[in-house]
Amino acid sequence: MHYRRLYQPGARYFFTAVTENREPLLIDHIERLRAAFRLCLSRYPFEIDAIVVLPEHLHTLWRLPENDADFSKRWMVIKRKFSAGLPSRVVSDSKTQKREKGIWQRRFWEHYIRDEEDWRRHVDYIHFNPVKHGYVSKPQDWPHSSFNQAVRKGWYEPGIVLDDQLIGLNHENIGNE
Repeated sequence: MHYRRLYQPGARYFFTAVTENREPLLIDHIERLRAAFRLCLSRYPFEIDAIVVLPEHLHTLWRLPENDADFSKRWMVIKRKFSAGLPSRVVSDSKTQKREKGIWQRRFWEHYIRDEEDWRRHVDYIHFNPVKHGYVSKPQDWPHSSFNQAVRKGWYEPGIVLDDQLIGLNHENIGNE
């Protein structure tokens, strides 16, 4: 059975994108990644509610425009722009035929956000991910995250104390299918 994505104009989605073989490229090339997002946003607007970039993967939560549901096109732009200029990795014939450089895993993972509670759980998962992976002890200390913007928006209290439930969030207990 083939996986079918749900495309809903104006919807919110949680995404995970991972580098091929979990190569730690993203932080080393963070400005390239930012430029890829800026290019995509200029061509195909969307809102970023939350984002975290770790060395080999990123999580983000987007809201698409009311008249547009094509998140796959956006990921294609981001991945291609990021990969342009980076040396190719050893790739399979099928990746070569599709002009892929072996920088990213071919697919990305997405989850349709059903309601505000689902949104909140995913925002928390994104912001506490650097703590979960042991990069920092407090989410506000990770420089490649929207956490501090979320504090300024009032989504979190300044100096939030970590909650074991937030640290332990994973794909299974945040309601993902």
